Amino acid sequence: MTVPRRLRSQRGFTLALALAVAVAMGLLLMKTAPLVTAEVQRENEAELIFRGEAIAAALKTYSAKTGKYPKDLDEVMKLRPHVLRQKYTDPMTASGEWDYITQVQPGASGNTEGLPIIGVRSKSPLNSIHIYQSKSLVRDWKFTSEQNVLGVTDALGKAGILPNTGTATAPATAPATTTTPATPTTPTTPATSTTPATPTDTSTAPQQ
Repeated sequence: MTVPRRLRSQRGFTLALALAVAVAMGLLLMKTAPLVTAEVQRENEAELIFRGEAIAAALKTYSAKTGKYPKDLDEVMKLRPHVLRQKYTDPMTASGEWDYITQVQPGASGNTEGLPIIGVRSKSPLNSIHIYQSKSLVRDWKFTSEQNVLGVTDALGKAGILPNTGTATAPATAPATTTTPATPTTPTTPATSTTPATPTDTSTAPQQ
């Protein structure tokens, strides 16, 4: 049984149309994929900042209440009342594990286990979309109990080098100086001219 020529041409047209649609969709996905990826990273970075600052605040509160820093976030979650809503993970990495910032320098191996932690940072090597703490690498964003949201340590803030977070500082103004109006001076009377003295004749008259 032979297929009519007209039917074969219709099948060929349908196949060509389907192929054209597939190519168009592929090109559209290629153009929109970077935009979608960037938007997802933007949201993850915002979540990272929120979680990092929450952990930093919790570590600061934990230290104030117990007089020491915890060795991991599990110890923070055990404190009552809770100072951290939940045990947050790193939203920038698949594992969700944080890179701990310790109170003392870790050894040559870089192992931070058992050391008191004062903050966290992401392990993501990505270039950031947001600029945070003047840093453009995600892994350079440090969230510690010793710094505020501007990335300024409390010690510097208290020293007056930079203002503390949350306090608006008015621009410095020069102290107003009151000027005393000038007292009008009494015009001075011009000096009176003195009549030159008449010269006296010192010659003596000749004797007769």
